[in-house]
Amino acid sequence: MKEYIIMTDSCCDLPSEYIENNHIPYIPLTCNVEGKEYTDNFGQSLPYKQFYEAMIKGEIPKTSQPSPEAYYKVFKELIDKDKDILYVCVSSGLSGTYNSANIAKNMILDEFGNARIEIVDVLTASLGQGIMIMKAMDMKKNGLTIDEVTSYLEENKLNLNSYMVVNDLIHLKRGGRISTAAALIGTVLNIKPILTLNDEGRVITVRKAKGRKVAIRKLAEIVIERIKNPEEEIVAISHGDSDLDAEKLRERILKEIKVKDIIINYVGPVVGTYGGPGSLNVFFMSDHRQNHIIDIN
Repeated sequence: MKEYIIMTDSCCDLPSEYIENNHIPYIPLTCNVEGKEYTDNFGQSLPYKQFYEAMIKGEIPKTSQPSPEAYYKVFKELIDKDKDILYVCVSSGLSGTYNSANIAKNMILDEFGNARIEIVDVLTASLGQGIMIMKAMDMKKNGLTIDEVTSYLEENKLNLNSYMVVNDLIHLKRGGRISTAAALIGTVLNIKPILTLNDEGRVITVRKAKGRKVAIRKLAEIVIERIKNPEEEIVAISHGDSDLDAEKLRERILKEIKVKDIIINYVGPVVGTYGGPGSLNVFFMSDHRQNHIIDIN
């Protein structure tokens, strides 16, 4: 059986050290800020603080997904090394990246009939995607095959729960995630919607909070109530240059439950374009995410 490589894209928001230490190939998306196009490479070309400071000053970044040709190049480099490929991809409900990857996969298969490329649309992003990558890497290190890891990801991806709060609704409105009316009303009334991702990996509102402090408290309550087997699971928190609030969320969670670990990192510029400065996201394993969409008030 061929060796296989686990790869991803830059929307996973994992620490650059993890990507480098585990030799994970990735496809970078791009972000145009202040008239300059940057490669999204985990804060190396465009430092996270610089990105969010530009947004605070009024900059409206523009993001671009990789082309099929970009995917073809990376896929072919790995195929030429006689590797099978497992690509853990950002949600198709948030980006056209999944489509580009599949076009490139078909190009490769037409050219190399014995190639194998598995593309898993994990229907989440940021460190939710990151958790799935970390699980896949751990399984591979423990000797599981590409079939076993792919099956696990497909069977469990909807058990990955994602919840988020944004500081300014205008960024979600610009990205088409909420209506203009909802953004206006929420801003005037200081309403902070708590958002999640549905089964299609699209953003929906599940709860509303009056003010940011209440929103952070509610995020913690959701994790404490919903997480399954916390001592065996990682909780991941990503933020839009709001590290103090991320730490507050971490402390609230740890005050009530013991978890395997809590990792905290920035939301990168591609995902951060839609959440904006001050966004706060939490990801964890639970049961099927759909179970929690209707009953949260």
